[in-house]
Amino acid sequence: MIAVAGGIVVIGTGLALSGCVPAPAPAPATVTVAVTETFTPTPTPTPTPTPVAEPPAPEPEPEAPAPVPNDPAPVIEPGPAVDLGARDGANGTPVLDGAGMPINYVVVSGDSFFDIAQRFDLPQQQLLRMNPQIHDFGEAVYIGDEINLDWTKTG
Repeated sequence: MIAVAGGIVVIGTGLALSGCVPAPAPAPATVTVAVTETFTPTPTPTPTPTPVAEPPAPEPEPEAPAPVPNDPAPVIEPGPAVDLGARDGANGTPVLDGAGMPINYVVVSGDSFFDIAQRFDLPQQQLLRMNPQIHDFGEAVYIGDEINLDWTKTG
C-alpha cells in the first residue's frame, strides 16, 4: 500500500522521506571573452664585449735564503723611535724633542713593555738595551716608570 501524507510517503510497512531533494541548479551565466592582441618586443642581441688586454704578470719575488742551522741571528740596526699612535697597552703621551721625535714615555695604567715597543716601532730587544733599568725582559713595568725612547742614549 502507498499513502502520501504531509510529504511523507508510506510504502507498505516502510517509511520513506521525499523532502530531501535539492533544488534545481540555476542556469549558468553567459560570459563574454574579448581577445586583444598584445605587442611582444623583439629581443635585441647582447653586444659582444671587446677583449681587454690582461695586465702583465707580476715578477716573482726573490726567494729568501734558506736558514743555516746555528747561524748567528741577523743584526738589527738601532734606529729612532717613531710614534705610530696610541694603542691598547700603550696609551700614554710621549715626551717629544724639538724635532717632534719621541724621547721619553711614562708608563700609564694598562701599559705593557711589548705594546710600548710596538707603538714606537722598536724591536723589544733594542728598547731593553736602551732601558737597562727595566728588569725581567720587560715583563714587569709599573705605572710611572720612565721609558727612554732616544736611541742615542742609554737609561
